Amino acid sequence: MEISKATEMELPHILEHSRQAIYEGTLGDVMPSDDKVKALISPLLERGCYYLLAKEDETILGWVLIGKTTDSFTDQDHGFIYELYVLEAFRGKGIAKQLMQTAVQKFKEANYKQIRLSAYVENQAINLYKKLGFKERTVTMSLNL
Repeated sequence: MEISKATEMELPHILEHSRQAIYEGTLGDVMPSDDKVKALISPLLERGCYYLLAKEDETILGWVLIGKTTDSFTDQDHGFIYELYVLEAFRGKGIAKQLMQTAVQKFKEANYKQIRLSAYVENQAINLYKKLGFKERTVTMSLNL
C-alpha cells in the first residue's frame, strides 16, 4: 500500500464517496446532497487543503483530507483533519491508522505545533485518535427541541 497526495484525476472518485463519508462520520445524522458536498469541499481545496490517498495497485482504499485552520481566539495556525474515510471493503486492515500517521508526519514537516479534528462523540474513529495521542479539547453539545 502507498500513501500519496491525490491528483486532480483522482478527486472525482473521492467526491463520489464523500456523501457516504459524511453520512458515516455524522453517525447517520446527515446525508448531504452532491451540491452540498461540493460546497463544503471546494473551498477547502481552493485554500490549500488536500487529500492523502491510500492506494494499492491503483485501487483507492481510503483517504484523509488535511489542511490548515486558524484558532479564532489566538489567531494561531494549526493542522486540521477534515475527513478520514476508508472504503468499507478495506476496513479493519489498519489503513486509517496509516493515513493518520502520514497526516501527522505532513503536519510535523510543515512545522505545525498542534493538529485538531472534530468527531461525533460515538464515532468509532475516536479510539484510533486517542491511540495516536489526540486528547479531547472541547465539547460541543446539543439539545433537541
